[in-house]
Amino acid sequence: MFQSSLLATWIHVKMLYCIEEHCPRRVVRRDCCILGRGAAEATRRAVVSSQGVEWHPTMKDLPQSERPRERLVRLGASSLSNQELLAIVLRTGVTSCTVTKMAEDLLAAFGGLQGLARASIDQICQHHGVGQAKATQVKAALELGRRVLNEGPDEKPQVSSPQDVANLLLLEMAPLEHEQFRVILLDTKNRVLTIKKLYDGSVNKSLVRVAEVFREAVRQNAAAIVIVHNHPSGDPTPSAEDVRVTQEIAAAGKLMDVDVLDHVVIGRNRFTSLKERGLGFG
Repeated sequence: MFQSSLLATWIHVKMLYCIEEHCPRRVVRRDCCILGRGAAEATRRAVVSSQGVEWHPTMKDLPQSERPRERLVRLGASSLSNQELLAIVLRTGVTSCTVTKMAEDLLAAFGGLQGLARASIDQICQHHGVGQAKATQVKAALELGRRVLNEGPDEKPQVSSPQDVANLLLLEMAPLEHEQFRVILLDTKNRVLTIKKLYDGSVNKSLVRVAEVFREAVRQNAAAIVIVHNHPSGDPTPSAEDVRVTQEIAAAGKLMDVDVLDHVVIGRNRFTSLKERGLGFG
């Protein structure tokens, strides 16, 4: 019944467009007044252009089995694509763009979820149909996902490998557009006491002061530390400067009786352990 009504609507709009092609907006407005409720609703989604009548469906026009929210309820969140999950966060589209198309365009524009995580609210708002409300919803959802990974059980997380370090910090540090230097403080069982951010900017020997690296470790009676920094380029390959910084900190750790377990460099969705590569640790 709806399809028949829709077909009739399309034919009717097309006829009126041919008669009054210079007043397309008035045609659609008049058409909505003379048609029934179902057909009028369909006509409001029909845009008359120089090429003819274009149909812009909404989520209500999709079968329930294809709607993201219904698919999540039926199949679970893990079964949905990034596009569908983002569409649920955005909630609604605009007249000329469904919410799923808006989600697809956003992911394409920013290069996926990592790009969205790096983007500012103002940058997201520049996308067609996305205002401040939608942009803040996206940023809030991404931040919740990051916190879920960092929020473990009551027991303190333990660091026994570079992968454990990546699990703690990769999601947070990989999207950063500038270098950041952090120190993970550990107790005698390598459980995390705290994570201290020391520097924002280029990590090099002239900027990194060894005393600052160990000050908080001494204050909290840490038995060991792991140093971590990111490469905004996305490539976690250690530089010669990274190796020199590691050598200095490792040597100071021996003098202060604080084990320097590793130096982990974080890139985009990957990481490198200098300890595993035998770089900077004698």
